[in-house]
Parts: sequence; C-alpha cells; structure tokens
Amino acid sequence: MTSWDIKPQGVQGQLKIVGGNAGDLEQALNALITSMSEAAQAAGTAVPGSASGMTPQGPLAPGAAPAPGQAFMTSKKAMGPVAAALGEYLTKRKPEFVSMSGRIEACILGAVQATNEYLQGDLDQAKEAQDAARAVNLDVLREKSGGQK
Repeated sequence: MTSWDIKPQGVQGQLKIVGGNAGDLEQALNALITSMSEAAQAAGTAVPGSASGMTPQGPLAPGAAPAPGQAFMTSKKAMGPVAAALGEYLTKRKPEFVSMSGRIEACILGAVQATNEYLQGDLDQAKEAQDAARAVNLDVLREKSGGQK
C-alpha cells in the first residue's frame, strides 16, 4: 500500500466527469420511463370504445343530479397488452437501474474517501474506503462520509 501515488486534482477532475455522466444517465433513465409511460398510454387496449375507460357509478334517483364536480362516470382505465409488457419490462429492469446508481455512488464516495485518507497519511483507512467502494458497500461509505443511510 505504500506505493500509492494519488494526485488529488486528477481525482477531482475524474469525479467531475463521472458526476456529469451520472447526471446524463439519470436524465436518460427518466426520459426512458416517461417515453415508455406515454407509449403505454398511447397503445390503448383491446377493449372497444368507451368500455375501456369509464364505468357507471351507483344508482341515481330519477332527475337527481350528481354532486358538484362529480360525473356520472368514473375512470377505471383498462390496461392493454402493450402497456402490460412495458410495465413488466420496467419492473424487471428496476434492480439493474438501482444497481447502476449504487455502483456510481459507491465509486464516487470511495474515491473521495480514499483520497482524503491518503492525504491524511492513513493508508489503512484509504484501503478500507477503496474496498468498500469495490464491494458497493454503501452503508460503510455513507457512514464514513456522514451521509444518509
């Protein structure tokens, strides 16, 4: 471990790049979810006409009006096969998306902590931070940085 030669300015520059790329990934994932949601809504259902979107609510006495702001019908959207497939896809991919986020956070926290420990001359603590980042042990890294668990 005594052979470390860390240049803090270089680490800082790389962390800025990684942070920018992480922001780009977040935007891309948000756009993916938005686009898939819009596609699911646009795909419609296999149910013809208004049967897919509205169901009558309760009996009303002849001549009675619905309560103010209420309609005779309430929306209960049916889900078509395309919407169901897109929902299933996102559900199955969620662990991968969460894993990407966790790995990015672990790398950033680990690099910062290892560099700080290195600068303070504590190579054992630097190695511990590096190992925690490698193992994606966010609890240890957040605890060391005073962040949230």
